[in-house]
Amino acid sequence: MSTHNWQIPPQGGHMDRPSGIYLQNMTWKQVAERLEKNDLIIVPVGSTEAHGPHACLGEDTFLVTRMAEAVAERTGCTVAQPVWYGSHPYHHWYMPGTIPLSYETHIALLVDIVKGAAVAGYNKFIILSAHGQVSTTLVAVHKLGLEGHFTLSLHWYDFLRDNKDVLDDYMWHADEAETSVGLYLYPQYVDMSKAEKGGGQPLVDRRWIIAPGMAPKPGMMYHFEGTFARPEYKELPNGVIGDPTKATLEKGEKLVTRTVDYVCELVNDIMTRWPVGVKPPVK
Repeated sequence: MSTHNWQIPPQGGHMDRPSGIYLQNMTWKQVAERLEKNDLIIVPVGSTEAHGPHACLGEDTFLVTRMAEAVAERTGCTVAQPVWYGSHPYHHWYMPGTIPLSYETHIALLVDIVKGAAVAGYNKFIILSAHGQVSTTLVAVHKLGLEGHFTLSLHWYDFLRDNKDVLDDYMWHADEAETSVGLYLYPQYVDMSKAEKGGGQPLVDRRWIIAPGMAPKPGMMYHFEGTFARPEYKELPNGVIGDPTKATLEKGEKLVTRTVDYVCELVNDIMTRWPVGVKPPVK
């Protein structure tokens, strides 16, 4: 059972509050004081993309910032203001409202953010993503490693590996999982009266594809390891892969609580192994 001691702020988050969590909301002296206790920073990465007729375009970003804030409240780490634009798998491109960055731009952006935070005094970095952009985050992590920056990249659903424990279905897009989390973290942006089941058929049998958050089995490929899908704008008029009508606030609370608990454990483990002021020797 979780022992989390944080609550969702009634204002809807900390991004515009002087609560000592966000890097951009502090003076450099306040940052220096926070660094005396914890020199790990989380870079939340979301996206601006269609999430069906029932959820807002910024769903991924709202999700990941709320999670990052909860981790910072419990561990004392810092959160950078989020990256609102993401890198997208090819089949998500061209949907109304979706604004994809090129893969090269997104990689460079993440690398520069971490390098800038390192100049500010941070020594440990977690890129926390709520959007399918493994193709760029992994490259950014290894580029940063070559330059001596200890960086981890987590996509919350793969980090949690719910594997249909809380959920009825595996996570895909604008579905039961994302909508449940939205109902818990930012219900003002979710209209369940407009939620409708989506579609999508892969170009190979599903038994070959590891779904997000799924425990893999022999003979399976990760869902980003191939061009498995038809373009979304041609096949999915509502932009939904999965069934958001199965979403509930209770499911969202369980998913968020478990994810935040695991990320907090990770942050605490890093800070125990590499205390404040110590840079993990990746180079």
